[in-house]
Amino acid sequence: MFGVNMGSRAEDKNYADMNVAQFAQLLNDKNVQLLDVRTPEEYAEGHIPGAINIDVFDKDFLAEATKSLDKARPVAVYCRSGKRSAEAARQLASQGYDVSNLLGGILAWKESFLR
Repeated sequence: MFGVNMGSRAEDKNYADMNVAQFAQLLNDKNVQLLDVRTPEEYAEGHIPGAINIDVFDKDFLAEATKSLDKARPVAVYCRSGKRSAEAARQLASQGYDVSNLLGGILAWKESFLR
């Protein structure tokens, strides 16, 4: 029964999850739009260079994303740990965006690059 549930969830997933190395490689593509979906306060404390900030919990998240992002270009999304960005990725992908989510979020990013 557990395997069936996991299978149906996987079929519903319409974005890519990436580890830090894959995400870093993706960001080498200058066409990629980098989106930080944490709160403005979290963003101000530090973010990946070049990221724009749209809080996924803002009631106008999709409207703001539509205004700020080009649907013809891929979107790389991250948050603190990967949970909020997975939700943002799901929402954006449902609107036709090509989305990749950073597994482990900025915590994994910092751990990888601060060694």
